[in-house]
Amino acid sequence: METTFSDSPSLRTEKDLLGEAALPRDAYYGIHTLRARENFAVSGIAVHPDLIWALALVKKAAALANMETGLLDARRGAVIAQAAEELAAGMWRDQILVDAFQGGAGTSTNMNVNEVIANRAIELLGGEKGDYSLVHPLDHVNLGQSTNDTFPTALRVAAIKLVRRLARAMAGLQGALQAKEKEFARILKTGRTEMQDAVPVTLGQEFGAWAEAVARDWWRLYKAEERLRQVNLGGTAVGTGLNASRRYTYRVIEVLRELTGFGLSRAENTFEATQNADIFAEVSGFLKAAAVSLAKITGDLRLLSSGPRAGLAEIRLPEAQAGSSIMPGKVNPVIPEMVTQVAFQVMANDAAVGIAAASGQLELNAFLPLIAHNLLQSLTLLANAVDIFAAGCIRGIEADAARCRELLDASQSVITAFVPYIGYEKATALVLRAAAARRPVTDLLVEEGLFSPDEIEVILRPEELTTPGIAGARYFRRKRGGDLFENRNRSADKRT
Repeated sequence: METTFSDSPSLRTEKDLLGEAALPRDAYYGIHTLRARENFAVSGIAVHPDLIWALALVKKAAALANMETGLLDARRGAVIAQAAEELAAGMWRDQILVDAFQGGAGTSTNMNVNEVIANRAIELLGGEKGDYSLVHPLDHVNLGQSTNDTFPTALRVAAIKLVRRLARAMAGLQGALQAKEKEFARILKTGRTEMQDAVPVTLGQEFGAWAEAVARDWWRLYKAEERLRQVNLGGTAVGTGLNASRRYTYRVIEVLRELTGFGLSRAENTFEATQNADIFAEVSGFLKAAAVSLAKITGDLRLLSSGPRAGLAEIRLPEAQAGSSIMPGKVNPVIPEMVTQVAFQVMANDAAVGIAAASGQLELNAFLPLIAHNLLQSLTLLANAVDIFAAGCIRGIEADAARCRELLDASQSVITAFVPYIGYEKATALVLRAAAARRPVTDLLVEEGLFSPDEIEVILRPEELTTPGIAGARYFRRKRGGDLFENRNRSADKRT
């Protein structure tokens, strides 16, 4: 890589193995970035900012380790480390120009970062950008490294950062759901299976089930971080460590661990770790599972809040914004809809990650940029969506207890609780009569002399209907003694 400075105050010319190219004189990027920008002008989507953050920290760790082991002079090493730290902090991000979709297994991203750090380091030394005799992007910034160990290491570091953020968001969502579980613990309502009336449940139980699903997702995220901690940094091109000092190889991971605060360790087999991307597919699978849970929860919320006058309307979601450009007064469940779309996107991303991970060949997977884009996008989307979901929807949900009771009484599903006392056939006959007369089945139970109003009230207590056992059994044993069901059925037979 050579640079010449033309008479033009605005341009410099750099040379690589393919020839020469003119660049803006004040650009921190170089010819490799310029070619990649031209070759991969495909999506307009930038490389994920957390991947740049992580890659900059890898470069800083490498510079510090190379200085400690005597491979890089202190003067150059110090400015490389400073430039890398600035890039990690968010400076010079407008100089990261390569597209997220790029050939070369991430080489373009690695070179873009190398060139930006090199030119900033040159500037810190008082030189002119492009004077690579002072600091070279490859000989100095990339010393002891390859794209094939720095890029996947940075991907793991970025993923750990985002996994931790998502785990915090999921914990917050779980807490919000558990608060509603407690708040709605005694609101009895109709359970539904296959979209049809089923036995009674409490509204709190429904929120509790969602909270438990989210708790499982949080646990999977905890395991995901474990999977990501082993890195192949120091393995260079194919994991054998060619051109990397052994002292550097072990020290660089220690330094990176200190810089990130993450429990990173060297992969037991860096050759294998360079070849295979199944770890990313596994982590993406955890994210897909979280997306599945979220899509189920948001679908249930939309259904339970439907109406509000011509639907179920058992709960009221917070009103976020006007819902129609033509229908006055309409308010839509826009936050659950947004979360559902995020869930669908994460499922689609997982498919792309799986295909890309399966498509590696021999000593390298060339499709790591696609894996990185989809995995980090999924983590970011989920964390953002879950935070909004908990704060803007779940915490503000209100229950309509009267509507829940109204639908429960109309559904006739409570008859199931009386089957142990009167038998399945008698219960079926009563349901059919109640449905034909459009009356609650409990009215017929009283009219037939099968139960008193007090006895029905006992059986229909939330704690009786929604916990294991036969509703009201203890009450009737205390009241009547002996073989409760035999006595009750005999009495029922006589009355009918």
